Parts: sequence; C-alpha cells; structure tokens
Amino acid sequence: AGIIGLTKTVAKEWGPLGVRCNTVAFGYVDTRLTRAKENGETMVVDGQKISLGIPMGAKKEAPPPAVIFADTPLKRAGQVEEAAGSILLLCSPFASYVTGHTLEVTGGKGI
Repeated sequence: AGIIGLTKTVAKEWGPLGVRCNTVAFGYVDTRLTRAKENGETMVVDGQKISLGIPMGAKKEAPPPAVIFADTPLKRAGQVEEAAGSILLLCSPFASYVTGHTLEVTGGKGI
C-alpha cells in the first residue's frame, strides 16, 4: 500500500513537469526463484553458492498446476517475457497518458 501511495503522490506532484510514475504488481511468475528448491538451482555471490527456490520439504514435488492456479482465471503462471512486456508497455508511447496507476500482472488472480 505504501508503494501504491508513493506512486500516486509522485504522479500527482511531478505530473505537471512531465513525469509519469506507475507501479507493476506481479502475481506468480515462473522463474528459478519460484521453482522447487529441490531442483538444485543456484547462484554464486562473492564466491559463495546460494540455493534458489521454494523449499518443498517432505512433499518432494510441487502440487499440480490445477491446484496451484485454481483461483487464477488464466490457470497458469506468468512467464518472464510477459512480466517484462508489462514494463515495456508502461515505458512505451502507448502508455503516454497513463500515470499514477498500478498495473496488476497476475493472470486475473484477485479479481
């Protein structure tokens, strides 16, 4: 809520100077950080290997997509390209009259 309020305040106060300010709120996007930790994805920071992902614990595998996305109208995770596309849209001339807006990129979850 704080980020949304800041976005609207910046849009209102800086709009007369030609500044637009928008926010993107992502839902579930399929990345190596949102996959099962047991998949073994890692990254190295300052020479230290760090495990990535969500621990599944004793489950050993994620529930099927039909369960995970039951309350999401598009019934799937977002893809990285779709997430990037939403930002590209707001940076493009097509959104030149959009300011103070929070774009929800959630596949419809929360409607």
